[in-house]
Order: sequence, then structure tokens, then C-alpha cells
Amino acid sequence: MQVPRRRPRLRWLRALAVDTGPLRHSRDYRLLALGGFVSGMGTQVTLVALPYQMYVLTGSSFEVGMIGLAELVPLAGMSLLGGALADRTERRRLLLISQLVQLTTSSLLAAGAAAGSPPVASLYVLAGIAAAASGVDRPTRTAIIPSIVGPNEIQPAVAFNYGLAQLTMVIGPALGGIVIAAAGIDWAYLLDVATFTAMVGAVSQMRRQPVPPGTEGESVLAAVRSGLHFAVRRGELMGSFAADLLAMTFGMPRALFPALALTVYHAGATGVGLLYAALSAGATVAAFATGWLQHVRRLGRIVIFAIAAWGVAVTLAGLTHSLGVAMACLAVAGAADSVSAVCRSAIMLIATPDAMRGRMSSIFTLVVAGGPRVGDVESGSVAAAFGTRAAVVSGGLLCILGLAPIVALFPAFWRYGDDDATAAEATPAGTP
Repeated sequence: MQVPRRRPRLRWLRALAVDTGPLRHSRDYRLLALGGFVSGMGTQVTLVALPYQMYVLTGSSFEVGMIGLAELVPLAGMSLLGGALADRTERRRLLLISQLVQLTTSSLLAAGAAAGSPPVASLYVLAGIAAAASGVDRPTRTAIIPSIVGPNEIQPAVAFNYGLAQLTMVIGPALGGIVIAAAGIDWAYLLDVATFTAMVGAVSQMRRQPVPPGTEGESVLAAVRSGLHFAVRRGELMGSFAADLLAMTFGMPRALFPALALTVYHAGATGVGLLYAALSAGATVAAFATGWLQHVRRLGRIVIFAIAAWGVAVTLAGLTHSLGVAMACLAVAGAADSVSAVCRSAIMLIATPDAMRGRMSSIFTLVVAGGPRVGDVESGSVAAAFGTRAAVVSGGLLCILGLAPIVALFPAFWRYGDDDATAAEATPAGTP
């Protein structure tokens, strides 16, 4: 009598669980995913160490927020260039070079921390160089996925990758806080160096990738221009970019985590790590439960509703005085962001031909990685003028209010998946 009752429950759980087929079927995907998981762990440790070090050195949330500005300009430039390079060169080699550059910057951060109190300017410079390398790494890593998995496994591969990335954001920040408190900032950076070494080894074992066709005789700048032209003509892509930029610019309060943990919750370095980890805890659970997304079509609408949920959760987090309640709100926000990210990634990869995937991935990277950095500047500036809690609450509310104009400006994004005419509707009226 009990067996029949359990079977529907098991089917329901299987429907939620992310498909691990790409991990089982592709050796190169396993190397990419697992190597990225290890290196991502170290990256998240540094994500805690660098703003914490800056806050200890300066005592200013504004200075912490300026890390985002120092990273934004090189990230923006190298993302566009990196995407063009990923569409005209061997992607595995490009990925390897970007990893080696990031390994070097982490080594220099470790050396500076071990030497004592490094100049604040040096932290900004190294953060900018690492961001530039990340601007090449991210679009290359995304664009390579469709060539190492089957066409029906793109969305599961994206979801599994995103789940692993979010898992690093749960473990990494908490680990970073513990390492900083127990051993010092220099050991946190050294841990990052070790994890980048593991990723370099994994990428080195992947097979060489064929160079995408269609860019012969085209200069790098011409390739960048054609990529931007392609994106502008696709309403579903522009809508997804705009929606995420809205959420990350106004609704990402990560630059305020050190101030919240040290001055509001009095939780020290461990509290900083816990706030970062809470955001990604919800995202991890949601990412590994995205099997249901394979059975839905209206991905654009799901993104809009997910971002609205993100804004509500961030607003509530800004209103509470409790670390535990704030962590719970951030976990809900992270879950909503996870659903949004998987849907946006799937739209981008499916709606883009292989010869353009590097460039579209670069714009995607620019939005995903650049948006939070703009958000760092926005939240740090608002906090300096009106206070930390006001910066969090106002950002969440602006995130919600900004969704209506996006739906109005990019109807093809809202209608994405409604019918087979989605692709035709993707070109805005009046666009050549």
C-alpha cells in the first residue's frame, strides 16, 4: 500500500532535480565543470578577503564600493574583446590564458597581504586586472558549452554549471571568513592560488576546440560591432540583459555586507562570510532543482517574476535588525536569482548561432559581472549619503519598479516561448 504512494513523490522529485546527463556523457564537460568548481571556491574566498581587507584598511564602505568601479572598466572592455576572440580563436587555449592571469593576480594579492599593509591603490589595480581576465574567461567558458555537450543538453549543462557556481558561493565565503579569522588574509589569497592551479590542470586536459566559422577576414573591432548589432536586433536578448542589469544595479547590496556584519550585527569576519553564503545558499538549492524548467516555454516571463521576487526579498532584508532574518531573506533572493540566471542563459545560448556565441556570452558576462559592480558603486554611494539600511531598502524597491518599463520596451522578451514565432518577434520594430 505504501509503494504506490511513494512513486508519485519520487516522480515529483525527479522532475525537480537538474539533469546530470552532460556530466555523465561528456569528459570535457566534467573537466570544465569540476575544475571550475574548485577554482570558483578560491575566487569566492577572495571575494570576501578583498573587501574585508579594504574595509579594515580604510574603514569606509565607499572605498569598498569603489572596488566595483575599479573592476568595472577593465571588465567591460575585456568582456567585449574576449567574446570576439572566443569567436575567432581556439577557445580552450583562450580559457587557459585567462586562468593563468587570474592565478598571477591572486599570487600578488597574497604577497602584498603577507608583507603587511599594502597600498590601497595596489588592491584596486590587482582587482582591475583580475576582472579583465575574468572578462575573457567567462564568455569563453559559456560559449564552449554547446560544443562539448549535445544540443538537447545545453539547458541542463547551464543549470548544473550554475548550481556548482552557487555552491562555491555558499562554501567559499564562509570558508573565507573562517580562514581570515584563523590564519589571516594572506592565507585566504594563497588558497585562491591553489584552486586556480587545479583549474589550469583541468583545462589543459580538455580536447582542443574547433575555431568557429564565419569570422575569416573580419577584424576584431568589426567582430565586436557585428556582435553588438546582432544583440540590438534581438529583443529577447536585450530584454534579458536589461532585466538582469536592473536587478544587479539596484538590488545587489553585497558592498554593504562588511558594514552590516561589523557595525549592525557585530558578527566580525565570520558574519561577512555568512551574509555572502546565505545569498548563494538559496541559489544553490534552486539551481539544483531546475529540472522543471525543461518543461516550460515562457522563460521570459519566469525571469520577470523571479526578479520581482528578488526585489521583494532584498527590501525585507534591509528592513530587519536580525542577522538570521536577513540571511533567510537573502537565501530567498538567491533562489529567485538562480531561476532567472538559468532561464536567461538558456535563452542566450539557444537563440544565438555558434559563430556569435562568444560575443553574446561576452555581453551576457558584461551584464552579469558588471551589474553587481555598478551595484557596488550605487549601494556604497547611497549608504555614504543616507545610511546602510536605506541603501538596501531603496535598491530593492527600485528593482521592482523598474520591471514594468523593461516589459514595455522589450515585448519579445516577455513573449519568448509563447509560440514558434518567438524568433521572428525578437526583432524590434524599425530595426534593420
